[in-house]
Amino acid sequence: MAAAAPDAAAAASEAPAATATAEPEAGDEDSREVRVLQSLRGKICEAKNLLPYLGPNKMRDCFCTINLDQEEVYRTQVVEKSLSPFFSEEFYFEIPRTFQYLSFYVYDKNVLQRDLRIGKVAIKKEDLCNHSGKETWFSLQPIDSNSEVQGKVHLELKLNELITENGTVCQQLVVHIKACHGLPLINGQSCDPYATVSLVGPSRNDQKKTKVKKKTSNPQFNEIFYFEVTRSSSYTRKSQFQVEEEDIEKLEIRIDLWNNGNLVQDIFLGEIKVPVNVLRNDTSHQAWYLLQPRDNGNKSSKTDDLGSLRLNICYTEDYVLPSEYYGPLKTLLLKSPDVQPISASAAYILGEICRDKNDAVLPLVRLLLHHDKLVPFATAVAELDLKDTQDANTIFRGNSLATRCLDEMMKIVGGHYLKVTLKPILDEICESSKSCEIDPIRLKEGDNVENNKENLRYYVDKLFSTIIKSSMSCPTVMCDVFYSLRQMAAQRFPNDPHVQYSAVSSFVFLRFFAVAVVSPHTFHLRPHHPDAPTIRTLTLISKTIQTLGSWGSLSKSKSSFKETFMCEFFKMFQEEGYILAVKKFLDEISSTETKESSGTSEPVQLKEGEMYKRAQGRTRIGKKNFKKRWFCLTSRELTYHKQPGKDALYTIPVKNILAVEKLEDSSFNKKNMFQVIHTEKPLYVQANNCVEANEWIDVLCRVSRCNQNRLSSYHPSAYLNGSWLCCQETSESALGCKPCTAGVPADIQIDIDEDRETERIYSLFTLSLLKLQKMEEACGTIAVYQGPQKEPDDYSNFVIEDSVTTFKTIQQIKSIIEKLDEPHEKYRKKRSSSAKYGSKENPIGGKAS
Repeated sequence: MAAAAPDAAAAASEAPAATATAEPEAGDEDSREVRVLQSLRGKICEAKNLLPYLGPNKMRDCFCTINLDQEEVYRTQVVEKSLSPFFSEEFYFEIPRTFQYLSFYVYDKNVLQRDLRIGKVAIKKEDLCNHSGKETWFSLQPIDSNSEVQGKVHLELKLNELITENGTVCQQLVVHIKACHGLPLINGQSCDPYATVSLVGPSRNDQKKTKVKKKTSNPQFNEIFYFEVTRSSSYTRKSQFQVEEEDIEKLEIRIDLWNNGNLVQDIFLGEIKVPVNVLRNDTSHQAWYLLQPRDNGNKSSKTDDLGSLRLNICYTEDYVLPSEYYGPLKTLLLKSPDVQPISASAAYILGEICRDKNDAVLPLVRLLLHHDKLVPFATAVAELDLKDTQDANTIFRGNSLATRCLDEMMKIVGGHYLKVTLKPILDEICESSKSCEIDPIRLKEGDNVENNKENLRYYVDKLFSTIIKSSMSCPTVMCDVFYSLRQMAAQRFPNDPHVQYSAVSSFVFLRFFAVAVVSPHTFHLRPHHPDAPTIRTLTLISKTIQTLGSWGSLSKSKSSFKETFMCEFFKMFQEEGYILAVKKFLDEISSTETKESSGTSEPVQLKEGEMYKRAQGRTRIGKKNFKKRWFCLTSRELTYHKQPGKDALYTIPVKNILAVEKLEDSSFNKKNMFQVIHTEKPLYVQANNCVEANEWIDVLCRVSRCNQNRLSSYHPSAYLNGSWLCCQETSESALGCKPCTAGVPADIQIDIDEDRETERIYSLFTLSLLKLQKMEEACGTIAVYQGPQKEPDDYSNFVIEDSVTTFKTIQQIKSIIEKLDEPHEKYRKKRSSSAKYGSKENPIGGKAS
């Protein structure tokens, strides 16, 4: 069975799958192509009861970070002047490497000095499943620099017997410290590590030290140290310990890792303790050990209550098999739109048995989209919804499988549409400081309500005008679904002329544009959750826009607003022109004519952020050092700038990109590096963390996937000092020595790994087998007993329109799941047995196999 967190949701729709692949055993066909993919999604909700300042100003300016071990991979916006900051920031990313702890740190922002760490929540990887899919308050724990560790050490111990000059025998311990792996970055850069090696006993502490290794997180020490552990009774020189007291059983080797601080204090990186008695039955012992906090971080002293943090975390780990294993399950799922009734289909049954329908919707929508089956499925489940709708004014207002599927579909295929339509205006709103508050109770001293009304009207008009002119940018699949909804609504309520419009507007305005306006960060239109004043402005705009969008289906005498001030404000828009514009827009996006999903000549911004780039050496005198730059990628070009908004210092047209690949750490002794290979010299870039590097590589690969003359091979290392470090070729134009990584789908809007989505669905069926069994029993009960339902609790929660067809589908699902269990179990056993405890993959101090 796939190792997935209980009731874990499938990977969120925006980010594509990473390609972290398990190491196969030689000659093993089954495990060679198995991909182990990790993803994390959730929400940093809020903190409360943080420790106040001791002075008169007790408030703090707080932000929160997400860390994989000690590597920061996400940071929220700063919430000012609060001891209970409300962050409300959703996150999603693929995890491209192994990790021990997922940690959340709460900081107090300090402008002049280093930000103060208030407390943390650290969760072991194996414990993440206990918190999956539910909001939990976690108490903040104190942060001690001696407990902040990551990485592992490769060690070998031997016990030798030596014959002294006078013929007596003594024992000598040989400690070979070979290497370390995965040490943390210090201030964003690789550290300068060294190790102290100590033999510790009841009455001795002999310490030795390795050389310092410069700028590396994976130092190769290969240093050997010798310690006498016993001496002969004839030894006459006075010693620091007596022979009679020497007891090998009480001795241990302690290795401490440090970062060399040069002029400042050295930083502790972690320690391991190995008892010498591991050699009791062997002449040598060799293993990898996880670094531990000092004294295992055990603190007996009571600490202050630092406050708490509310989080929603969903971690998934999928073992994705080769494609041929998923054929039967895919076929069954893709037949769903043709099954009569739709409630008897495998896709619908999945939604029925999952505790949270979102768990089913995420992978299901992506898989059906990939095979052009979503429109007929969504139409069929929407028709089922309409049967239960009695009032035309509540059409598609619920939270059913149909509405969730369409919400998810709009998120996936509508991302580009939102960017070209809303992003420029949302950027203007978020970056300006115009006050738009029109609630008399909320007005601040000195505010002019009439000015605020004008500001708010300006934004509403600008946003509304952009939306109603955007129909040609609406993706075809959305138009096809809207067309079906409109036809079905008109048939269901033939006497209501407005229902065909409200069926469409309830999605495109209420559940798409209005939601994106009030939560731009969720739709990747802004990097963070906006601050409180901006959220208030966006909320007022969103309320107005969604009411404007449904105005064509409402009588002028009615209003959806409860607040008097909003009713008064909305009178500005009660003109025939607005109603006609909305109707025209809804007509256009619900027609069957083909739309262009990129109906704009303007380039679309895909990603931006601060990274380091290596000077490309276009002049002989220029230094080839690393400089911080602001990178911006659009659908046309990759540029970097000194600062956001400044003129581009360098531009690479997307059409000129030949490959985008990772760069080996050893090239510049820097982590998280990648290279953009284009028609000039390769651009070497260092991202701030592994997740960011992964995302940049992915989006650059996707946007350049269809370029002509793409490379089939590349150099994984840099060209330095007249040769390629990887293959030692001296010609700078030499062909690459390693095949380029496999490409991804060219469509930058819908990037779907269908095997991964099918694996998620398999995991969900497996986790919900008990409910599937109950549904099967309910089908039998209904088929056998045709009278009134005597025990409705057994199946009243399921939609079973045709018990015979539903029963047959469940039988097929169970048969397919049983067959898929076999290769998963086989791989799980192989993975467990191949990672010997003490190996690099399963070091001592971690979770033993």
